[in-house]
Amino acid sequence: MRGRQLAGTLRTETADRAAELAERGARPHLAVVTATADESSAWYVRSIARSAEKAGLGCSVVDLGPDAPANAVRERLRRLSADRGVHGIILQTPLPEGARLEELASAIDPVKDVDGANPLSLGRLATGLPAFAPATAEAVLALLDHHRVELAGRHAVVVGRSTVVGKPAAHLLLDRNATVTVCHSRTADLAAVTRTADVLVAAVGRPRLITPDHVRPGAVVIDVGTNPTPDGELVGDVDPSVRHTAGALTPVPGGVGPVTTALLLQHTVRAALTL
Repeated sequence: MRGRQLAGTLRTETADRAAELAERGARPHLAVVTATADESSAWYVRSIARSAEKAGLGCSVVDLGPDAPANAVRERLRRLSADRGVHGIILQTPLPEGARLEELASAIDPVKDVDGANPLSLGRLATGLPAFAPATAEAVLALLDHHRVELAGRHAVVVGRSTVVGKPAAHLLLDRNATVTVCHSRTADLAAVTRTADVLVAAVGRPRLITPDHVRPGAVVIDVGTNPTPDGELVGDVDPSVRHTAGALTPVPGGVGPVTTALLLQHTVRAALTL
């Protein structure tokens, strides 16, 4: 279940809409705020900036440095929220020690919150009101749709309960009439639960946690994990040997990641249409 074809389609659609807006003098602009020295995060931000440029969007990377105090990050987010020339805002993680994503992201105007980080966005998502979903969680659903995986009446198990992926993915799956179970670090006998899944979403951030023993034969497995290795590669939360048991498996890299980036740009264009 590769994501590059879907990502390409999304980027083409986004580029067309961005060009239409640019002709009207309203070029969509994305701002990425970062306060970390993490190299994998820096690589991801560079990837977003390159993708934005190719799609005809403006992109500003606001690097506040790994020692930035939380109030400085919050103030910059407020200023960007008030800037009429900025249509989308992302607060990149990890954050400086002691800073909490939920507290800082509350300074992002929900209209510009293209990665669904503001707790207001998550609350609106949970209650079925219009909001930008976290792009990674939405990418899970987009991939399932692209590969025509039926969700209504199926049992979906999400491993991970973060507000970035696990919880919003569970809400999105519920909205599609799946029966959803959320697992986490306190789940007893994880494999016994995950083996009941028709659709298994691994989003816990632990390299190769999910093995063939965790997967029912024929299940669809979405690997959200992007765990850097000492040699600079990325591995998922799912062991590659699962492909012999699963009916379908997303690769890492090349699965959820490209779709996530494409959706962030799509969200920015949608935000520009409303501002």
